[in-house]
This record gives sequence, structure tokens and C-alpha cells, in this order.
Amino acid sequence: MKFTVSSSSLLSLLATTGKVISNKNTLPILDYFLMELKGSELKVTTSDLETTLSGSITVDAVGSEGTIAAPAKLMLDSLKEFPELPLEIEVNDQNWEIRINWKSGKLSIPGASAVSYPAVPALSAEHREITLDVDTLIGGINKTIFATADDELRPVMNGVYINFAPQLLTFVGTDAHKLVKYEAKTETDLTASFILPKKPANLLRSVLLREEEAITVGFDSKNAVFKLKNHTLVCRLIEGNYPNYNAVIPTANPNKVLVDRIELLNGIKRVAVCSNPTTNLIRMDIGENRINLTAQDIDFSVSANETISSSYDGQEITIGFKSTFLVEILANIETPTVQIELADSTRAGVFKPVYDDEQRSTTLMLLMPMMINA
Repeated sequence: MKFTVSSSSLLSLLATTGKVISNKNTLPILDYFLMELKGSELKVTTSDLETTLSGSITVDAVGSEGTIAAPAKLMLDSLKEFPELPLEIEVNDQNWEIRINWKSGKLSIPGASAVSYPAVPALSAEHREITLDVDTLIGGINKTIFATADDELRPVMNGVYINFAPQLLTFVGTDAHKLVKYEAKTETDLTASFILPKKPANLLRSVLLREEEAITVGFDSKNAVFKLKNHTLVCRLIEGNYPNYNAVIPTANPNKVLVDRIELLNGIKRVAVCSNPTTNLIRMDIGENRINLTAQDIDFSVSANETISSSYDGQEITIGFKSTFLVEILANIETPTVQIELADSTRAGVFKPVYDDEQRSTTLMLLMPMMINA
């Protein structure tokens, strides 16, 4: 195996695919890049047995084709030190030594045979396939992933639930305290769903930022395959039934608040400094065109309150929320104004972005209240 390649192109490919590699791999070979050269295409694959990411680039010159397992950390650490220049990479097929030559020097890295590298899972014959818009996929993951759980007892909540229905695509993330539902109009007639784990969802998010063309998604009951222009992501899905999220979204919310999102967010951050570190409770007294934020920690005799102007339609209401969750929700809404819908102090608050024009997608965020000690 012998070829010439741009140092920055190779580093970019290895850095992207290397994000899959786990610190706690059970197989030593998973600490390696699988590098395959066919024609002028160099394909690099990484896996942690649950998630596999492969990417490819076109090399500048080919001496001979081949396959090698290259140690990930050594390859990345070496390439980070190079400016943009052509590198000649040559592999000894007898002892798997990788030699990297450049204009003024050379280095040698011990490689390994690629024979024991795990095969990429294939989809079953009954798999479904759909083409998705990049912006829809990025939007759905970005909006919901922060609300997913880290719960070993309920693994179904540790990923993003993606539901395909005729003309509608829904993304949901929840940890039983907060919930986000993102809906986007699509051209599909497919009816299906799956739960995408957090790690591949985060990987997709970083890779999709450089994509412009539509994404092909194939999936069966166990695995999903995302085909991008230069990358393919294969991941094992979370098995199980996702909770009925629509049942917890209150439909009758007579009390509606319109408030400046940044003003409310900054007010919560200031007041939260004095909240009890165990509960992070913030009390919101909402009345005529104002929201009064209060936090206190009786143990240390500290308290804070701030009043923020708002537009309010409804009865006076007092409700408590965990400040860290409030900050997360408000930070993940991008509009200047947010609408908060409330039924009473015991039912979930609904947060919605307020847009000036009609959108192809809708976002709903829900937060469960906390009990306020009178």
C-alpha cells in the first residue's frame, strides 16, 4: 500500500472518524483506524461495536492498493504537527510498518493487520429507507438531544425518538423532568419510528454541519444507516417502546406569558446563585404584566429576587421550577420572545418560541414543576 495525500485532508478525515473511538474499548483493534485504499479513494473506518463511522477522500497519487489498521492516537498526534504539505505514506505488507515521508523528513509507526477488524452490520431485507433534508435532521437533533436522559434503568429515554408519519417528521427527547418535541413537515408517506442513541446523534450533528445534499436513512429493527456525501454512519438502535409523550403535554393552558427570552434567562441566572444547591428551586410569581423571580437558601440565609416585565393573559399563578432546567430550555430556544403556557402550579409548563412568520417546523418544550414549600 503506497499513496500520496494532503496532510490537512487526511487529518480532517481521521479527526472526524476518530470521534467514534471509545476510551473503554473491549477489543484492542478498536483503538485503530481501518484504512482501505482502492483506486484513488482512501476509506477510513472506526467502530466501538455499537457505532461505526466511515469516511473517504481522494488521494493525490497511488503506488499500490491495500488495507491496514493504523493506531489512532499515534496517527492523530503525528498529523497535528504538520503544516499543509503532501505526505507519502507507505505500508510494509510483511511487518505492517507505516512509513510517512515528507520533503524534509520521515517517521515510522507500527500498524497491524486489518483481518480482525469487526465487520460493519448490514441491514435486514425488510429495512426501510427514506431521504431527509439536512436542515431538518440537524434541527431535530439540535433541539432535542439536550433533553435526553442518562438512565440505565430506562434506556429508551437515553436517545432521540424519531417518528415518521405521512407529511410529518417528529423528534422527541425527554428525561421525565423536561421534554422537547420538534415537528417538521416532510414529503414522506412512511409510517415508522426508531430511537437513535445519544452518541451517534452527536456524531451526526458534527458531520452534518459540512453537508449540503440530502441524507439517505435506512433502518430496520436493530440498526440504522445514515449515508452522507463522503461519510456513512451505522449505529445500533435502542430497542424498546418509547413512552407516550403526548399524554404528558397539557392541552388546556389558559395562562399565557409572552416575555423577552434573554431578559428572563439572565434574570434566572442571577437569582439562581442564591437558590438551594440541592434543589436549585426558583419560584415564579406571575401576575399582571410581570414575572417575579425568587430564590433562597435558608441554611445560609441568602436570597434574591428580580422582577421582569412581560405580557400576561390569565390568572395570577405561583409556580416553582428547577433553575438549571429552565436555563437549558431557554438557551435552546433561538427566538427573542418566548411564550410560556401554564395551567396551574402542579402541571407542566409549556415553552414555545415566538416567530414573526410561518415556519416549516414547530418546537414545544415542556418542564415539570417543583413543589414550593409555603
